[in-house]
Amino acid sequence: MDATPAVRLDGVSKQFGDSYAVRDVNLDIEAGEFFSLLGPSGCGKTTSLRMIGGFTDPTAGSVLLAGEDVTDLPPNRRNVNTVFQSYALFDHLSVADNVAFGLRRKGVGKDEIGERVGEMLELVQLDGHALRKPGTLSGGQRQRVALARALVNRPAVLLLDEPLAALDLKLRRQMQVELKQIQREVGITFVFVTHDQDEALTMSDRLAVMSEGRVEQCGTPEDVYEHPASRFVASFMGTSNLVDGVYRDGKVVLEQGPALPVGRREGVGDGSSVSVSVRPEKIWLSDFEPGMSVLRGVIRETVYSGATTTYLIEVAPGVTLSALEQNTARARMEDRWNGGETVEFGWRPEHCLLLD
Repeated sequence: MDATPAVRLDGVSKQFGDSYAVRDVNLDIEAGEFFSLLGPSGCGKTTSLRMIGGFTDPTAGSVLLAGEDVTDLPPNRRNVNTVFQSYALFDHLSVADNVAFGLRRKGVGKDEIGERVGEMLELVQLDGHALRKPGTLSGGQRQRVALARALVNRPAVLLLDEPLAALDLKLRRQMQVELKQIQREVGITFVFVTHDQDEALTMSDRLAVMSEGRVEQCGTPEDVYEHPASRFVASFMGTSNLVDGVYRDGKVVLEQGPALPVGRREGVGDGSSVSVSVRPEKIWLSDFEPGMSVLRGVIRETVYSGATTTYLIEVAPGVTLSALEQNTARARMEDRWNGGETVEFGWRPEHCLLLD
């Protein structure tokens, strides 16, 4: 990767009246990286994207592209393009004319336009649809046209504001794979905004989880999922069992029910209020290994989801943990637990996280 970040947000904030949409965000996005801004509605991710694109001016801080301060430059003077959720295609123009629109405004020659449009339509697998109108295309095809129109200008950075949100689930998953493949082929930095955790985990080289205008954690998908830095990240990234208690002598003591063995933790003093975080897929219901923390509980609910079965296990009054098991080829219906049964369950010590 280039040593100079493709995008740098340096202490960027955006204030509307007395409230902050974005507060003191510092981010470096490397050249050629697929980077996602992830978080719930209102967390500041789209406002951050708009400040990179020049559509919104920061209240404080600086926006740099390839080392150049562009904070005061309008969108048309930044080497970025944007794909919006609505696609914003011209229905009266053909697919080819939609893709060529930006090149014609820049005064690019006719022959070069034809060559570049052809390359982009081939890249997004629409080379046989050049003369069709957007209204005759499917949602996935319209999304590809919008992507080709943005890429044909050869921007250094492509900004994508939830471009897959309007697609149905099956098509959305297909487009996630295709979009990542296109990004690798063209080598352009993608900055992708989404509220969908699975989407961010699937597509990103790195991601930033945002909450209330701040970056809670930034890292690779695996690092953020396996090692959440806060209670918010643990709960937002997938499903996590979060149980509050007090840390004492290698265990987390609940108000009611068993103490959860978590082992000695450096930097966590006795009497500290903590949250225990264990992912459902990290909980074992059989074949325990030496050194595992093994507890007992009562199955309160069984949820069959095709590839997996989720068990809701009550370990204490008001404390229920979720455990997920794969329905493998060797699993049988009679091997599953039913509601009301008492089961033993456990986890490896390294899969039990303590969060402030």
